[in-house]
Formats: sequence, structure tokens, C-alpha cells
Amino acid sequence: MMMARSLLYVALFYLWSTACGLVMTPLILAPRSWTMRAMAIWARVVTALLGLICGIRVEVRGRQYLPTGPALVAAKHQCMFDTMGPLAVFPDACYVMKRELLRIPFYGWFCRKAGMIEVDRQGQAQALRKLITDSRRRMAESRQLVIFPEGTRMPPGTKADYQPGVAGLYRDLGLPCTPMATNSGAHWPPHGFIRRPGTIVYEFLEPIPAGLHRAAFMRELETRIETASTRLLGE
Repeated sequence: MMMARSLLYVALFYLWSTACGLVMTPLILAPRSWTMRAMAIWARVVTALLGLICGIRVEVRGRQYLPTGPALVAAKHQCMFDTMGPLAVFPDACYVMKRELLRIPFYGWFCRKAGMIEVDRQGQAQALRKLITDSRRRMAESRQLVIFPEGTRMPPGTKADYQPGVAGLYRDLGLPCTPMATNSGAHWPPHGFIRRPGTIVYEFLEPIPAGLHRAAFMRELETRIETASTRLLGE
């Protein structure tokens, strides 16, 4: 039954996404705010289908820490849904995304129109400089910059080394950093199509104040995200 529900969800997900891509194409010529609203609607339907078909509901905790103006958010990344579900929560999110994703037809076009930031993971120092420059521009637009500090999806209960990009942004933007924990991979795996019933939780944690030294910031960020994510997996 779980496999049948998962297959049905995947089929409807791609049908809905394809329909949205075709209908939304004219928005590429419209103001960016229109594209952001359309993407939020797409994300809400994707989330609703997840609950209706697979028995997976999405809960957002720590809303008192949800930033509304220019902000830096560092999020745990366990599955593809992490780039979708929260779109309907943030006022005006801007994700840091690997360059390859922005080359996907329709999806990449809308991400570019929405002002998402592409990063070349092989670019090293030059890529970091571009990331910081682009991020400053987004902060001038009062957006919430969302970065996955591990740089890739990790199975639940595991972690990768936290990459230096988040530390560079924290230092140069001079903003507090809001950690975001999740257990999403327990219900939407990093790879494969099986969706397991339960509750995906996105939990905003108390912001880390600006101004910490790099090493102290990275230790605090990793500790908060990993501790909270492990707790969510155990619920």
C-alpha cells in the first residue's frame, strides 16, 4: 500500500509540476513577486497532496524565530522536499542552489526569475566571492537567504562536514543566523520514491547572534542543527 501511494504521489507531483511549469511560463516576463507567489502556491499543493495521498503532514515549529526581513537561515538538508515545503512559509525566500539545478528546464528558469543564488561547488574562492556579492544584493531586497551548510542531502541520522560558505556569509553580511532543523528524510528519503507516513517537522531555532568568531560560530551552528534534528528523528 505504501508503495502504491508513493507511486501515485510521484505521478501527481510531476503532473502538477508540469502543468504549473506550462501555465507559469509567461511569469518569466512579469515582476519577480508574481513568480514567488506562484511558486508558493505550487509548494502548498505539493504539500497538500503529500498529506492527502501519503499521510504525511508538515508542521512548522519555532515560528517566533521565523525571520521576516533580511536574514540568513542555515538549514538541515535531508531530501528534495526541503526546497519546496518551506517556500510556503518564508515571506520571500532566496535559496542558495547548486548550479546544475538551474539548468533544468522550467524549474531552473523559475528559480532564476525568483532570484535564487547559484553556486559553483568547484569554484572555491571565486565561487565564495560571487556568493557573498549576490547575497548582499538579496539582502538589499529584504529577503531571507536560505543555505544548506552541508552542501548536499544527507540521510537521516548522518551529517556531512559543514562547508565554509555559511561562515563567509555570516561574517560578511553581519547578520544573526537562524538555524533550521528537520526530520524530513525519515518520510521523504534523500533518494528513491517511497514516502513514509508521519509528520515532517521544520523547526526554526533561536538565532545565533552576529559577531562570533568563525570557529565558534561553526561549532554553535552545527551543534544546534544536529542536536535538534536528532531529537526530531526520535519523536
